[in-house]
Amino acid sequence: MGYAFADYQKSADFLRHRLNGFAPRVLMVLGSGLGFLGDLVEDAVAVPYGDIPNFKVSTAPGHQGRLVFGWLQGVDVAVMQGRTHHYEGYSYQDVSYGVRVARLLGAERLVVTNAAGCVNTAWQAGDLMLITDHIKLFMDSPLRGPNVDQFGPRFPDASHLYTPALQTLARRKAAALGTALREGVYMYFPGPQYETPAEVRFARLAGADAVGMSTVPEVIVAGHCGMEVLGLTLLTNMAAGILDQPLSEAEVLETAAAAQTRFSRLVLACLEEM
Repeated sequence: MGYAFADYQKSADFLRHRLNGFAPRVLMVLGSGLGFLGDLVEDAVAVPYGDIPNFKVSTAPGHQGRLVFGWLQGVDVAVMQGRTHHYEGYSYQDVSYGVRVARLLGAERLVVTNAAGCVNTAWQAGDLMLITDHIKLFMDSPLRGPNVDQFGPRFPDASHLYTPALQTLARRKAAALGTALREGVYMYFPGPQYETPAEVRFARLAGADAVGMSTVPEVIVAGHCGMEVLGLTLLTNMAAGILDQPLSEAEVLETAAAAQTRFSRLVLACLEEM
């Protein structure tokens, strides 16, 4: 399903009525293990996705499914506690819908986090990775269909979807915290099945360091809207075929919980200068 500019406006107008003049500067889309940051927002106004016109409800485990507005680290934010995914049956326009609505509300930057499988055999589960670029092949784009000119051009540049200045910020904050921060390329697969060993070998040959089922649709739309983007990944497991063991959601959630403090400290440290 495609959306017209009026659809995004309807959602933004609904939220403006709830927010009484509050306008977020930063949109945060939180993946597995970091949804609790939405609970730390001060003077919070929480709006369930199901209440917002045209928003879809998240069905993924561990994704709470609401927008929280307020202040975090002194920054006026909109926090998406949980995201929707293409594998849930939603279109890429559905998955990225909230980014455009946040842009209409005033958001200029996107902080996006996720949990992903580690493809780089020199790394290990539990490592944090700064996303420097991504790979998305052969599948529909969230920009497919009539272009919504009010947000951006028909053929947007994708050279620097992940903003270099924000990457520099993340490196500096990680060093100050004494937190090891890998840097690499995230490759998108639609899921919900985990990638096969052959697909992981292909991803490595293509230059990917991590594989996952989220993030890229939102980042493409953010770039189209002219937003700056910081992407951070928690590598929750070694991708298929690297270790002689099956992949499981339980492993992902367990690693995410174990790294929660380290990951959240880095995200919050970056946020305080945004």
